[in-house]
Amino acid sequence: MSSSTEYELFKLVNQEFTFDVDVSNLPCGLNGALYFSEMDADGGMAKYPTNKAGAKYGTGYCDSQCPQDLKFIAGKANSEGWTPSSNSVNSGTGNNGACCNEMDIWEANSISAAVTPHPCSGDGLQVCSASAGTCTSNGRYDTVCDPDGCDFNSYRMGDTSFYGPGLTVDTTKKFTVVTQFISSDGTATGDLTEIRRIYVQNGVVIQNSIVNVPGITANTYNSITEPLCDAQKAAFGDQTAFQAKGGLKQMGVAGKNGMVLVLSIWDDYAVDMLWLDSTYPTTANATAPGVARGT
Repeated sequence: MSSSTEYELFKLVNQEFTFDVDVSNLPCGLNGALYFSEMDADGGMAKYPTNKAGAKYGTGYCDSQCPQDLKFIAGKANSEGWTPSSNSVNSGTGNNGACCNEMDIWEANSISAAVTPHPCSGDGLQVCSASAGTCTSNGRYDTVCDPDGCDFNSYRMGDTSFYGPGLTVDTTKKFTVVTQFISSDGTATGDLTEIRRIYVQNGVVIQNSIVNVPGITANTYNSITEPLCDAQKAAFGDQTAFQAKGGLKQMGVAGKNGMVLVLSIWDDYAVDMLWLDSTYPTTANATAPGVARGT
């Protein structure tokens, strides 16, 4: 919080974000997440007069998955069409969802880690409606946001010896995670063109792993760039929602507008976090490029 009534806004372009983490006790199937969401600093109070709570009480959340499990969105109760969850008394889904640009700095456990930009075609909170056919409950790619992102998971990108217990980045010990947001002209007003990842452990700087995937030019990429994202989507046969929603340039627009830091530790009762640290989709050939994401 920057004050008792406003979230701190982080402007990411041409900046570096660094934190220390210990994932030694975080097993597969769990996700210790650190990410940025393009929420309003005041939690939406100025835009939505019926929102009397604001940032002080945690309102205004949104992300690129357009979550429909939020109880309040844009100053209104998300009660229309509310369907309780079958495996959680505290959860469910309503008719509306809260969509916005999301920058996943860190989604990780002791087995796998990913850094992933998720752009949306537009800025700030955008409300989707299932009844209008614009939420993920209608179709994964039917929203204004990119649900997949352009992820860099070292294991998925072909280096299975880089991150994990006893590996190059040894997850049995604490380490530092560095993320750099490189602009086109070296200023905070330029377009976002690259997202670099660096680790530091035991006083040693560890450069990110190099992509080693059939169909992607060898020894070329170890950071997120538009050429990598294009090559990755083609090699993995993934949807190109990242490009369609504006790619790195749009992610940079959100980063210049200012984004709110979010921290969580969560499990995934939808698909058990298989997309992060196992084989996913489960029906796919585990040896096909991009399917294996961890051990």
